[in-house]
Amino acid sequence: MEVAPDMSHGLADALLLAGGGMVSLVGAGGKTSLMYRLAHELAGSGRTVLTTTSTRIHPPTPNQCALCILAPTADGILKQAARPLRQYRHIAAAAGRDPESGKLSGLAPEEIDRLEASRAFDWIIVEADGAAGRPLKAPAAHEPVIPSGSGWVVGMVGLQAVGNPLTEQWVFRPEVFSRITGLAPGAAITEEAVAAALAHRSGVLKGASADSRCMAFLNRADSSGRRAAGRRIADLLGRIGDAPIQRTVVGRVLDDPPVADVFDRS
Repeated sequence: MEVAPDMSHGLADALLLAGGGMVSLVGAGGKTSLMYRLAHELAGSGRTVLTTTSTRIHPPTPNQCALCILAPTADGILKQAARPLRQYRHIAAAAGRDPESGKLSGLAPEEIDRLEASRAFDWIIVEADGAAGRPLKAPAAHEPVIPSGSGWVVGMVGLQAVGNPLTEQWVFRPEVFSRITGLAPGAAITEEAVAAALAHRSGVLKGASADSRCMAFLNRADSSGRRAAGRRIADLLGRIGDAPIQRTVVGRVLDDPPVADVFDRS
C-alpha cells in the first residue's frame, strides 16, 4: 500500500467520507468508540448524524450522545426525531432495550435502509457487529449485519491482540479465526493472520456489498511497536490481490489526533 498524503488527521477525511450516507462498522477493538468519535466530528462540522446498531450495544452515555430514541421502525424514529433535530445534530436510536441486560437491541437492516433513504440525516453510522469486548473477531454465519445501503464499511482490529495467543481471551470466535487464517489455536497472533482475517471473503468484512468503500481501521496504535505492526498489516493488505480494502488507517480512536498513518491501495 502507498502512504496517503497528509490531511487533517480527522476521522472523516481518513475514512474518505464525503457528501453524506451510511457507514457500517464491523470487526472488533473499538467500534463503539469510533462510532461516537466520528459522530461528534461530523456533527461538529454542521452535519446531522444518527448513530444506531443492527446488533446489541450498551446505551450511550451523556457524553457519547445526549438523546437516544427507542422505536422498532424507521417511521417511529423519524417521527420522534423531527423536533429534536432542531436542537441536536447527533441523535442515537435503537429498536428497544433488553430489560435483563440493559443493552439496546438493534434495528432490522431494512429499517436502517429506510432511515437512510429518508435523507433526514446527513450521516448514519451503524455498529453492525458484536465482539464481546475482544480486540479481534471472525464472524459467524449470521454476522455481521450490514444494511444494504452502506456506502462505507470499516473493518476494525485492536492491535493489542498482536503477539498474544489465539484464544477466547483475545479473539471472539477463535475457531473461525483459526479456520480462515490458518493460524493454529493457541499460537501467537501475527500481522499476517490479522491481514488474512481482514482480506478473507469470510472474514471481518464479510457481507459488504461490491458498491461499498471498504476500509480497515487498526486501532490501539498507542506504542511504537503497535504502530509498526499496523504498518506491517497495511503493507500485507496491499499485497493481497483480491482484498476488498481500499484504505488502511492506523491510529487510536481516543487519541488527539486519532489517526497516525493512512495507507492507500496502490
